[in-house]
Amino acid sequence: MRNILQVIKEHSSLLMKLLPIVAFAIPFLWLYFLDAASFELMWKGRTFQLFFIWLISLELILGWESLPASNIRKLVSARAFVFIVAMALPTLYVAASYYWGLNIAITNWATQSHIQWAGSMPLSTEYLVFAALFCFMVYLSFGFKGLKDFSVPAFFLAIVGVLYTIDNVFPYGQFTPFQVFVPTTTALAATILNLMGYTTSIDYGQNSLQGNMPFLTATNPHTPVMPSTTFAIAWPCAGIESFLIFTVVILLFLKRMPISWKRKIGYFVFGAAVTYIINALRIVNIFLIGMNGGNIDMFHFYYGPLYAVAWIVSYPLIIMLSQSVWHRIKKPNQQETMKARPA
Repeated sequence: MRNILQVIKEHSSLLMKLLPIVAFAIPFLWLYFLDAASFELMWKGRTFQLFFIWLISLELILGWESLPASNIRKLVSARAFVFIVAMALPTLYVAASYYWGLNIAITNWATQSHIQWAGSMPLSTEYLVFAALFCFMVYLSFGFKGLKDFSVPAFFLAIVGVLYTIDNVFPYGQFTPFQVFVPTTTALAATILNLMGYTTSIDYGQNSLQGNMPFLTATNPHTPVMPSTTFAIAWPCAGIESFLIFTVVILLFLKRMPISWKRKIGYFVFGAAVTYIINALRIVNIFLIGMNGGNIDMFHFYYGPLYAVAWIVSYPLIIMLSQSVWHRIKKPNQQETMKARPA
């Protein structure tokens, strides 16, 4: 026992940096055994939790040397005890949700509050609680400096929970602040379909249940039967949630990059444009799948959102790679300039 404590003490700095991953890997694995199908869904599912773990790992890899020393310097202390309790809370929350009636209580409350998609409220709450517990854990271990260093995964998890909650309370096109951007994305998708040889039309419908949503119809004029597909497009379908996640993640990432504001603006504008195009292409793919008799639900709830999220989590790596290449190109040029100067 003494040898184990000695090893823990000698490697405490390393362990403290890895413990947030352990604290969430265990409940996520438990959730997978309880409901594996939920990890196959990007929208109103738990695939985003896997990206959360990836973002924590990315922060550890990129900022390993710059992370502050842990505030927990004694294994036997009040702060250490609170930290251990905080680490257990995500797992305890899973137990409370599935075995102690917490999910049922949340659903009943949402139903009594006349929330239309009350059955999705436990998942939304789960994301928000996990985000809060992660921030609490990081604060106990690393203080406010740690919260800044791990702000990207924390905001990522929190904004997913907020978006799910908004969609539960204001489903379809009811949430006007997000829905107002949908017609532009719909028009871009229609333009792409027209360039591919399809004919399109856009109509608008509005009612108290679904709000104001554009109805896009695409028709293939090159077949005798002329199969056509019509879909109403709400803000989750148009990828507004991925654009918001991109904005939060990239702004927080660029804030920490030691580059000029002009480059930061350039990186953001380029990434936003790609995200916007990906969202339009997602709508296009839904129509192509529909006209060819494919599995629309599988694409709509998993593969479609996966396009944008894969781009969002990869873009910081692309930025760092481009910066590395730029420095390598710039350094020889500076050396040649120095040599060319007269002595």
